[in-house]
Amino acid sequence: MSWMARGLQHARVEFVMIAQEADVNVSEACRRFGISRKTGYKWLDRYETSGLDGLVERSRRPKSNPLQLSGDVVVELVKLHDGHEDWGPKKLRARLRRDGSCPDGGVPSLATVARLARRMGWTETKGRGRPQLPRALPTKPLSTGERPNRVWTADFKGWWRTGDGRRCEPLTIRDFYSRYILCLRPMAWRSTEAVRAAFVETFERYGLPDVIRSDNGSPFASVTGPAGLTRLSAWWVSLGIRPERTAPGHPEQNGGHERMHGDIARVIEAKPAATLALETVRLEHWRVGFNTERPHEALGMQTPGDIYRCSPRRLSEVKPYVYPRGFERRPVHQSGCIHLHGQHVNLSGALGGMEVGIEPVGENRWRVWFCDLVVGGLESKNGRIRRCPAAESPLPGNKDCNPCPDNKV
Repeated sequence: MSWMARGLQHARVEFVMIAQEADVNVSEACRRFGISRKTGYKWLDRYETSGLDGLVERSRRPKSNPLQLSGDVVVELVKLHDGHEDWGPKKLRARLRRDGSCPDGGVPSLATVARLARRMGWTETKGRGRPQLPRALPTKPLSTGERPNRVWTADFKGWWRTGDGRRCEPLTIRDFYSRYILCLRPMAWRSTEAVRAAFVETFERYGLPDVIRSDNGSPFASVTGPAGLTRLSAWWVSLGIRPERTAPGHPEQNGGHERMHGDIARVIEAKPAATLALETVRLEHWRVGFNTERPHEALGMQTPGDIYRCSPRRLSEVKPYVYPRGFERRPVHQSGCIHLHGQHVNLSGALGGMEVGIEPVGENRWRVWFCDLVVGGLESKNGRIRRCPAAESPLPGNKDCNPCPDNKV
């Protein structure tokens, strides 16, 4: 019979009394009580050393604990959490080490800080969740941000209302490589003019990137515009910036940006300010803290401000795009039309106010370029100019449609 079936203390005393009898075999006594010989000899040794007191269950608590936190370190961690409620154990530990605020000079391990965070209710234990299904690949490879200003990401954070009932929907612009937040501005509406003004200010302050990545929503992209262009993204192209879009329904392709939106939701949106003006100040204060104080795991626990540097490409130095020799240059009216060979031809309102290049690709057939993007094809048939998809790209066996060697998409 095992110890648990009879009560530990009583079973141990009975076992010792029986096993100590002269004509009793210890191995047989152990089998009778359902314990191993090692356990049996252990309790016999303790009885000989300490008597009945030796049969009492002893504490298994270790004499020393390398994960134990001193009271002073706990106080420092609590202060850091009070100032940065959205920070996790990794960032709290990195900031503790960076500030050198440990009284004894020893920084606690990450497991120790994480255990304290769970006990204090700062973090929640997450379950395994649903199994991840295979995700579809993007329609084309996305750019890799191997340096600052190679790729910027842009999006709108979901809106919420401030205490006075005003709608707050921030425009967020972020450097992909350094995670530096370049813009965090509440917008009254998603008009192209308002968003463009925010980008102008950002470009003047930080310079121009090579690529801007966004989703397929307005005003960044259009499902009907040529090459997916809108007035905003067409303006980017005219500045030498290539628009890049994630696949529809795949926010994980811009996961770092979405994670930043989650931080904003927990810290700002969960406790909205009384007015939109105060909310704007809070968002800017949070942006500065995110860039200069918050350690980032992907950056080796450095801050985005330690990594980011402004772009050498300045907005004031952008020159107009020069089309190759042999192209006909045509301004696009605000209505989206161009004048070609005595006729008004509709292209797209997204290109209003811009200039396109007309490349001859055959007899009475043209390919339309906007900077280094093909935005359409045209042909003249029966004296009327109309759209011609076959002129947009070369087709097998079509010698008239050869791409211009000076312009590669």
